[in-house]
Amino acid sequence: MSSITVLLVDDHLVVRSGLRALLGTQPDMEVIGEAASGEEALERVREHSPGVVVMDLAMGSGMDGIEAIRKIRERNSGQAVLVFTTYDSDADVVRAVDAGAMGYLLKDATPEEIFTAIRGAAEGKSVMSPPVASRLFQQLRNPEEILTPREAELLSLLTEGLGNRELGRRLFISEATVKTHLAHIYAKLGVDTRAAAIATAIRREGMR
Repeated sequence: MSSITVLLVDDHLVVRSGLRALLGTQPDMEVIGEAASGEEALERVREHSPGVVVMDLAMGSGMDGIEAIRKIRERNSGQAVLVFTTYDSDADVVRAVDAGAMGYLLKDATPEEIFTAIRGAAEGKSVMSPPVASRLFQQLRNPEEILTPREAELLSLLTEGLGNRELGRRLFISEATVKTHLAHIYAKLGVDTRAAAIATAIRREGMR
């Protein structure tokens, strides 16, 4: 039986060491490399072509896990990447899946859940921690739920054609805060421009 080759990507050595020891108990898994940053992950993937990349999302300064997943998938659309993180916010889950993650596990997962997820990812199956899967299903049914109340309010005001300064005055927040909210809205909606965000807002209003 051939082993599933695994690359561990996490900026904490203790996490990588723990995972290496855990996976070492499985006869069908072999850790062939480690990386402590997104940049290093890209190099290790190129060097080792692992069956599954187990990736954290936050890795200090530099490239984060989301960007690393996106770049890895751009280079090889078939590369399986499994997120293994403490971050369980709706936005993090959606961004990771949009970037190309095959699965999403939280670090409180049991050893069996981890083994099952890695085997599933190696077979091309999507595997999620139960609470993550439940929320992701709800988000797909009701995507507006991933926006905070303030973000939803700002998105609604965008349809009035207000500029950042006017938006700030209307909501009693600074122009810089408006820009921050807009960046979050764009990321959550998967759009790049104000026009695309407005189109999404209008479409949602029409569906209500």
